[in-house]
Amino acid sequence: MQNLLEELYKTDISFDKFHFRKVFLDGSSYQINGISQSGKTKLVKNYLLGLKKSSYMYIDCSDVRIDITELNKELSKFCNKNKIDTLVLDNYTQDIKIVNVPQLITCSEVNYDIDFLKNIRLYPLDYEEFLAYEHKYDSTALNHFFQLGGFASMQKINSDERHIYIQKTLKYTLDEMEFDILVFCAKMMAQKLSPFSIYERLKQSRKISKDKLYKSFDSLHSKNYIHLLQKNNHSKATKKVYLCDTSLRLALTTDRHFGRRFENMIYLELLKSNKNCFYDDGIDFYLPDNDEVILGMPFTDERTLFKKMESIEAFIITHQVKKVTAVTMNKEATVSHPFSEVEMIPFDIWALGD
Repeated sequence: MQNLLEELYKTDISFDKFHFRKVFLDGSSYQINGISQSGKTKLVKNYLLGLKKSSYMYIDCSDVRIDITELNKELSKFCNKNKIDTLVLDNYTQDIKIVNVPQLITCSEVNYDIDFLKNIRLYPLDYEEFLAYEHKYDSTALNHFFQLGGFASMQKINSDERHIYIQKTLKYTLDEMEFDILVFCAKMMAQKLSPFSIYERLKQSRKISKDKLYKSFDSLHSKNYIHLLQKNNHSKATKKVYLCDTSLRLALTTDRHFGRRFENMIYLELLKSNKNCFYDDGIDFYLPDNDEVILGMPFTDERTLFKKMESIEAFIITHQVKKVTAVTMNKEATVSHPFSEVEMIPFDIWALGD
């Protein structure tokens, strides 16, 4: 293990051009959590390149050469001997003992709730971050976002290989049950879905344990491969399911339902903006803190929107909604309504608005 640690310590860090994210690292200790391909490794490596080479050590804990028992015996002594100020444990697991260094950074899918580490939850690229990869900020950029999604790695994958690349990545990262559940969730994107309904469907084609399925479902949710949206004022009602990135829908199913992908994209922008939101009957997203309703209506017009307003008028009056925003593909307009301010806003303008 000593020889391996020496090798890792001396190895230079290198990677392709880094595109800055909305999160950044300073001299504090962190635990960075996020799904595979969310950018955890690049974020920490970019930070390390700004430090003196001899002051840090980067270890990818998934390296098959690492014996964790031996690592736990030797790592602390090695860090003290070489005066390591910053230690990065990428793909960290709880089997690895915490080492006392001035700055510790762990990266993993799971949040291990290590008290003294600041937590950063890293998601795939949002639309604003995606634009850093584009040469022109016009309609072609938005179309690319719809095609590629928020995984930065997709920028370098040939178009005919993207779906298989995502499938292979997910199969490597998830166990068989988690993968099968994720495929089913992809089919049910932006719809109400419960673990029981998944169990009822999957048990028709295989022998399956309900307890294991529920545990795997919770694991996917805790690691943020799927997101669940609660119904307004009905915490026990069936939740709507959204994917961590819309590219999973295209990679895991043959269904190209654009409206659901569009709704999922809106949800992810709200999620990354830390907006408190719920769904309701006929309401895609209700933001009580803003007294606002957001509707995903990619190809709507004024007449269709006005009819939609009529169908949700009772909700608007009951909850004193001050603003209704219909997010569209490219339509921009204001619709007259007696109770609320009603606007149609293209997705790219809306996503960059805040």
